[in-house]
Amino acid sequence: MNRFSLGLMVLVALFQYSCSQPSERKGAENTEVVAVNQVGLSSEYPELNRLNLPEGFRIDVWANDVENARSMALSPSGILYVGTRSAGNVYALQDTDGDNRADKQYLIAEGLRMPNGVAFRDGSLYVAEVSKLWRFDNIEANLDNPPAPKLIYDDYPTERHHGWKYIAFGPDGKLYVPVGAPCNICESDEIYASITRMNADGSGREIYAKGVRNTVGFTWHPETGEMWFTDNGRDMLGDNSPQCELNRITESGQHFGYPYCHAGDISDPEFGGKLGCENFVKPARKLGPHVAPLGLKFNESSMFPSAYKDKIFIAEHGSWNRTKKIGYRIMMVSENNGSGTTYEPFIDGWLNKTKQEAWGRPVDVLFLPDGSMLISDDYAHKIYRVTYEG
Repeated sequence: MNRFSLGLMVLVALFQYSCSQPSERKGAENTEVVAVNQVGLSSEYPELNRLNLPEGFRIDVWANDVENARSMALSPSGILYVGTRSAGNVYALQDTDGDNRADKQYLIAEGLRMPNGVAFRDGSLYVAEVSKLWRFDNIEANLDNPPAPKLIYDDYPTERHHGWKYIAFGPDGKLYVPVGAPCNICESDEIYASITRMNADGSGREIYAKGVRNTVGFTWHPETGEMWFTDNGRDMLGDNSPQCELNRITESGQHFGYPYCHAGDISDPEFGGKLGCENFVKPARKLGPHVAPLGLKFNESSMFPSAYKDKIFIAEHGSWNRTKKIGYRIMMVSENNGSGTTYEPFIDGWLNKTKQEAWGRPVDVLFLPDGSMLISDDYAHKIYRVTYEG
């Protein structure tokens, strides 16, 4: 075979491959066409080629083999702390050579009971188990040999059902800790289905929000300081009901409906007769049914184009009992005067819709100082980094 024939065969093969790649996708609730990213094609991690991103964006693997990677917290020095749910471990990840990949992984704790939640403040790492809160002091000077943690609180319920926790420090300096409902649907003691807050030393615990079935992600508006949180809707009301929720808290003590009202307008068939939906705060935005929204952040990135400024990025872990799976993606919500006005995909492709099989499940999102975004994936055991290449 001469060089011309060989070159012609290569060109034909490349053309056929390019024609087989997807070139557009539709939004979640509209027909807006978004170009699929071709900048982010990866040879090292070919599975990334299945992901759809807006034109000009790139996704890479920032950290690989992070077992059951879930909630993330970033310290001022750039060390990323990662909690887990099923693995029982807490990790610290570090990029020491500046190549935008973690090259060191430390095991901070192991054998814990669903240590999903991690937070960092004043040199200390905070870790939430189901019923306890721990603090690792001066952690960054002892990553190779972590100190024994100090117990700062141990009076949360012990039920595993919705017992794993997302934790974060608010603008007021208090530590916010949710307590999920101990069931799919039930009435329970006041501490359940709530978001609590306390001082950093574990004192002064109070209930901040009520009627919250199971939030595993919250953040604060960069200007108003108001908390926004996701909430997972109840099961066993059908494939399309109720919608999961994005909520906004404007004052302490507000009630968001559970177990009496779902998604702001669906009266629960068992408990709805006791209190109507008009008694509760309605969602800032309804999300998809059973999409399992978890971590979220407002985008203040200087890297992303201005069209993405202040949008809320939400990790949807994906449905577990829906006839046709949904979620498994990163969604965007536009906010205006306290309401979510749009709801559209930013990244999808972790779910093969034809085969109804998922190869990844996003859990949490976090923005780095350079404006890039990290995404944890507890199913693929990875942390991705999203950048804008232009």
